[in-house]
Amino acid sequence: MSVKNISLDTDYVKAQFPAFQDPLSSKWTFFENAGGSYVPKNVINHLNTFMTSTKVQPYADFDISKIAGENMDKATNLFAEIINADKDEIIVSASTTLNMYVLSNAIKGILSPGDEIIVTNQDHEANIGAWRRLEKDGYVIKEWKLNPINAELEIDSLKKLLTSKTKLVAVTHCSNIVGSVNNLKLISKIVHDHNAFIVGDGVSYAPHGFPDVKDLDIDFYTFSLYKTFGPHLGLLYGKKSILNKLPNQNHQFLEGEVPYTLNPGGPNHEELSCLIGIHEYFDNLYNHHFANKDISIRNKIEQVNNLIAKHEEIIANPLLDYLDTRKDIRLIGKNKIKNKNRAPTVAFIFDNKSSKEVSNELIKRGIATRNDNFYAWRCLKALGIDTVDGVIRISMVHYNTSEDVNKLIYALKEIY
Repeated sequence: MSVKNISLDTDYVKAQFPAFQDPLSSKWTFFENAGGSYVPKNVINHLNTFMTSTKVQPYADFDISKIAGENMDKATNLFAEIINADKDEIIVSASTTLNMYVLSNAIKGILSPGDEIIVTNQDHEANIGAWRRLEKDGYVIKEWKLNPINAELEIDSLKKLLTSKTKLVAVTHCSNIVGSVNNLKLISKIVHDHNAFIVGDGVSYAPHGFPDVKDLDIDFYTFSLYKTFGPHLGLLYGKKSILNKLPNQNHQFLEGEVPYTLNPGGPNHEELSCLIGIHEYFDNLYNHHFANKDISIRNKIEQVNNLIAKHEEIIANPLLDYLDTRKDIRLIGKNKIKNKNRAPTVAFIFDNKSSKEVSNELIKRGIATRNDNFYAWRCLKALGIDTVDGVIRISMVHYNTSEDVNKLIYALKEIY
């Protein structure tokens, strides 16, 4: 069977996630994945093992400490392979917000007041808030504004903002409200042609396909591991050549110990270790669907990415079609997924009902979702949407099914 004819085995997928067998969580049709995904049993098992057997300070000479350190290193190395990075280009800390805060403070060491930093108003605040703070230090903050009609970031608008003083551009790979996948590879080239750094926010992209950071030629890339089927951690990738130039943000005795220089306090030991379980899950997913076992981790990830993208397109497009036909609903972003041009993260508002009211009605029917600005309040403000009531957001990942979507569509028809 050719790869293009292989379909995701959702029964197998669901069997890997204890949440679908748990009485409390299994009663819900879960559409709040962009806020945090369920975790597979592999992750839970590694966390339990660390906490019960190796919950000691790592890297000492006694066996359980050695094992702890070895598993932490293994998790880092595996994730480096997953996104096609080098092992000393990966920082795992508490959150994307923290990673951006530390990075922005480090970047100040190689930039100068008066330099220009471009941010967007389509992003989640985690990727832009830290850069905007630098305005008080004399840096010039310029905003790449989305088109208020279609909610897209347009390349021509970026080109008009770039000058010889531009030193950094921070842009989302995929908006957590609009859902559109921005052409980060092209944006990287344009930014590099202006001799500036580029920071990509993959928080809303990575759950639908781990990126190849070398192919993107991105300088920094960040995403939240708790949205990619793991614990509440954030991952930051940085090109080693740039990390080597950034001033140390950690303890003084760690000067020169890249990438620990950008991870003050170090990683959470047990949660870093259990990232091995994410790799195991995706490896199992590959082995369940594909016959060729003798390929690299990254090649396996690329094939699983394509398998997941095909499934997500199949389940999300009927919802997009339905919402697009409703005259009383404003759908944010593209009305169809085609060739991975958007994520199955679907935001909308009603003309005559508050988002809170709609969300509550869906919850009454066993559909787990919510209304909010989802920390992308600048995006909502630019689109003329109430930032308090926000949007209703339906966010799917590969363990969602067509049955889930049909239940949601039926509920929306029944309610309104």
